[in-house]
Amino acid sequence: MDAGVQIQLVPATDATAVTAADEAVDVLLDSGRLPSDILVLTTGDIHPWAQHELSFGEESYWRQQDEGSDVFYASAISERAAKRPAVVLAVNGGTDEESARALPAAMGLAGSLLVVCGDPERLRTLL
Repeated sequence: MDAGVQIQLVPATDATAVTAADEAVDVLLDSGRLPSDILVLTTGDIHPWAQHELSFGEESYWRQQDEGSDVFYASAISERAAKRPAVVLAVNGGTDEESARALPAAMGLAGSLLVVCGDPERLRTLL
């Protein structure tokens, strides 16, 4: 793990992790982060924004990441997600194995900050 990445934990359940992640994004934006600095990853169902954007096709969806002008949302197990200064990981389901793999993957994509939204007890057992 990169020692230069700050980690913040936001307690949430599987059901509230996406809402907590959205709130974390709002805090990051309010604190001066640019939308292009933020990547949001989910371990369970993909974020509603990603579901909507994927309805227009994979090519259009991934082009938005490449253009880098807004917050980007992807699955935590996506191999195409690109590094951004701030990563928000919503632990909103998936198996323990998937969540355990998502943590170091999200850390690797975070330039300076990783915000993890999930159940602290579950996360402790996965680390």
